[in-house]
Amino acid sequence: MDVVGACRAFVNVSERGSFTEGAAATRVPQSVASRRIAALETHLGERLFDRSSRGARLTQFGRDMLPWAKRLVRLVDDMEHEAKRARRNPLRLVVPDVCTTRDLARLDAEARRNGVYLDLQAAAPAGRTELVRSREVRAALAAVPPSDATWSVRLGLAGATDQIADTVYVETLRAGRAARSSHRSRVWIQPEDDVPHIRDRMFRIRDAVGLQPTQVTVSTALAAATAEVLGSTDLLLCSSKQAEELGLHWRPIGEIQPVRGFDVVAAVRDDAERIRTRLWHAIARCLGAHDQDGGAP
Repeated sequence: MDVVGACRAFVNVSERGSFTEGAAATRVPQSVASRRIAALETHLGERLFDRSSRGARLTQFGRDMLPWAKRLVRLVDDMEHEAKRARRNPLRLVVPDVCTTRDLARLDAEARRNGVYLDLQAAAPAGRTELVRSREVRAALAAVPPSDATWSVRLGLAGATDQIADTVYVETLRAGRAARSSHRSRVWIQPEDDVPHIRDRMFRIRDAVGLQPTQVTVSTALAAATAEVLGSTDLLLCSSKQAEELGLHWRPIGEIQPVRGFDVVAAVRDDAERIRTRLWHAIARCLGAHDQDGGAP
């Protein structure tokens, strides 16, 4: 039986002296309130109301039980209030600093619609995992290899001018085959992609096709790398979504297909599962993975 529901009906009927008014206060039909109280009487082994009199008059047993029923109802109400407050307690989530303000706002709004209240903070890959490790935040979108990823974002190369070819081959940046200029075109790796499974692959393809070491370089900031690209024939390693936001022309890479991988790391497993299941689509959209391969869990 629903002990809490029965006690709530019992308290409301006793306070109003009427099954009709007590049922209305409990927000159930009178027949439901009557059945709940009857079930409670059966459970406790004695009658709570004298049904032979007019109205709803408590028996002596009912008067003895009423304070306990009120206490139970009050405790449940307090528990529900605390649960609601706890759900509104912001979950501090660290996200990639490549996410735009608009995307973060949409993520926050959708999270609220799904009963998750976020306190968003941006950081570079190493900083995100360290903040979780030090318990300064509850969870982070960590950079992981594609095989371990919940969200994947394909990367390519973007430049200031539109490319004729549908695909950019890194080998075409070799000095002898580049355009006639004293400047050797470079590929800039932004801080978000300064992780082994992306950076090291780019360095290996650089060495394999015979580029100079400085032609594939890690930048200290996305803005600085973008500035270099806008003023030259340099290229930025980025997602197609980022390229569009920066006003650059994006193409896939011919030799390799680098991928940003993301997963949730959290101090508490329940937090990680809640983020994955309730916010999969919102995070995918924020990262630029929404229209790529892979489905929601």
